[in-house]
Amino acid sequence: MAEYTVRTPATSSDATQRKLIAGIVITTLMAVAIVTADLASGGRPDPPALRAAAVLLDGSWRFQTGDDPHWADVHADDRSWETVDLTALPGSHDGDVGLPDYVGGWMAHGHPGYHGYAWYRRAVMVPAGRAAWEILGPTLVEDGYELYWNGRLLGGSGRLGPAPRLTGTRPLRFALPADAAGTRGVIAVRAYMRPGSGGSADGGGLHSAPILAPRPVSEALHRVQWARTIAGYIVDVIEPAVMFAVIGLALWCWSRSSHKSFLILACIALALMAERRLNNALVAWTDLLDLATYAWLASVMWVPMVAAWTLAWNRWGLRPWRSIDVLAVVLAVAGALGAVTHAASVSSGSRLGSIAVLVVIGARIARTGPRRILALGTLASIMAALFGGELLDPMGVPGIWFPFGIGVSRTQYVYAMAVPLLAFLIVRTLPSEENA
Repeated sequence: MAEYTVRTPATSSDATQRKLIAGIVITTLMAVAIVTADLASGGRPDPPALRAAAVLLDGSWRFQTGDDPHWADVHADDRSWETVDLTALPGSHDGDVGLPDYVGGWMAHGHPGYHGYAWYRRAVMVPAGRAAWEILGPTLVEDGYELYWNGRLLGGSGRLGPAPRLTGTRPLRFALPADAAGTRGVIAVRAYMRPGSGGSADGGGLHSAPILAPRPVSEALHRVQWARTIAGYIVDVIEPAVMFAVIGLALWCWSRSSHKSFLILACIALALMAERRLNNALVAWTDLLDLATYAWLASVMWVPMVAAWTLAWNRWGLRPWRSIDVLAVVLAVAGALGAVTHAASVSSGSRLGSIAVLVVIGARIARTGPRRILALGTLASIMAALFGGELLDPMGVPGIWFPFGIGVSRTQYVYAMAVPLLAFLIVRTLPSEENA
């Protein structure tokens, strides 16, 4: 008599879990490989041959705070202006992306705390010849600028004027007039720093000098600058993409999961996380998000994000505690009020209270929660991402590293651990043979 093996639903679910876990591992490794390759490519220094064929317009510039449209004119009298040196120290770079040739702004040159308009001017001799010349704009300015050649506006970053709209500074090219070769001209840069931005002691205005280069050298340098800028924010695109993939995984698992409420709230929190990270790339690569909106979102988005994670983890155990739900809402209201009114003490109190609540939830999971080790590891990594200033700064963990010369923040490293752990945890909510 023939024997038949009956495949039980639990066994089938175990096979599904194994396939999903293998997919998570493969996806994680692919994301790490893509990021590593882009960091290695974008972090390379400018090719020496290109830099030798271009002129970095560092050195002495005339500088004046205030604003007057006539200061763009070639014959404007700037003899009474201050002199600032835009020469960078060898190997200097900014503390975020790793952009080279970094110099301190006007706050480090005798104007601490100044916000508003200021102008830079200098004379430039354009080499003679048939080449068409271009100026590569400064790659880091706080917060926006316009660049003029002999009084003529060539372009800039953002929109200045009575109601400035400021966007992230990106690599830009400005063509000089066809008859500029072999002539002496005046470059004027009108810079604007919005009130309330830039808390550093060397903030304000130009942090790198423009570059004068002939085509096609300018085009090649422009591509190198863009490669560096893309590498500086590639993690802020790859990680949100993976986060949205995890949301898709959670929704796919939802109907069979043993933690439906947790999954829904975790999806909301993860979507807010992804949007918060993606905003960094949007403001750095495009004009879609102005700096004022970006700053407002950065100060406010953590509030619903923390609340959603708190509500989600409160539902990881057998039964959520109503008192924790109430505390999560109260702390969220306090955090929102603190962000809107710029009350740092209120915001700090809300964050510390949220940490305490999540610690209580962690203690509860350690006692009675399912899959305790994986759940606690995931919760701890998410807390480290949300509250790096409170939890990691006291431990001396640096806020940013520069692998391949490109800045990768501490939060991005933590997300690289937290998101795969969360994906594993979601898969483990499916029914398995051990729970059958």
